Amino acid sequence: TTLAGVLGALRAKGELPTSLGDQRILIAGAGSAGIGVAQVLYQAMLEHGRSEEEAKNCFFIADEKGLLGTERLDQLSPEQAMFARDTDGGLTLNDIVKKYKPTMILGMTAVGGLFSEKLIRDMADHCERPIIFPLSNPTIKAECSAEQAFEWTNGKCIFASGSPFDPVQLKDGRTFYPTQCNNMFVFPGIGLGVTLCGAKTVTDRMLYVAAEALANYLTEDELAQGKVFPDLSTIRDVSKKVAIAVIEEAVRQGQAPRLDEKALANLDAFVQKKMYDPVYVPLIEKRA
Repeated sequence: TTLAGVLGALRAKGELPTSLGDQRILIAGAGSAGIGVAQVLYQAMLEHGRSEEEAKNCFFIADEKGLLGTERLDQLSPEQAMFARDTDGGLTLNDIVKKYKPTMILGMTAVGGLFSEKLIRDMADHCERPIIFPLSNPTIKAECSAEQAFEWTNGKCIFASGSPFDPVQLKDGRTFYPTQCNNMFVFPGIGLGVTLCGAKTVTDRMLYVAAEALANYLTEDELAQGKVFPDLSTIRDVSKKVAIAVIEEAVRQGQAPRLDEKALANLDAFVQKKMYDPVYVPLIEKRA
């Protein structure tokens, strides 16, 4: 879901998904969540044709001791070590922003308020449309609030969060509508697609096309508002589009044994027909 949000944010900036490998990505939090997101973004860059070295150089991952550096490889897991940098190990978040000028910051620390006003303002000074994703939840553990992000960047940022936030109105009257980075946007569609086609494994490529389908669902109006996820009222159609993308990838991989020619001829109608519709017939008690 984070990959879909990042791709959607790039679209909101007027950039192509393939520009992911041009970003400078600061990730606060080097635990399983932070490293897991880094790995997904890294794989997406490889999908776009970037080399392993080019992709790795996009990342600046920091834990409570600062920027992950090769000087403490003996303290890092293999997954963390992959993103350790040769220079500047131990730099603080503020120093990373000052020196490397990241274009996006992702928070997965569960440390409420970690993103200070100075940090966010410094990002906005060097980046026209900074991408700010405080992904920790619940709300009290979010690295910053939507109101803070929009106020400190004067409405320039593209924002998504792990916790829900109310709309933000700035003093000049502009209103911004934060979107929540929630697994509900992709997991149901992935499960539906895999189940319908009979795939035995869920591959990295299937996850990528699911994220891409979600990012591409955003309308021009939603992009203009800085949203990175579609309106929740469209969730059923979003899930259908994600399922179709997963099925098409499964077909390319030879992992769709349950589909016949009729289903393949019109996947949209096939998936729509197979979707559960929670409508119930009223029960009427029969009286003698």
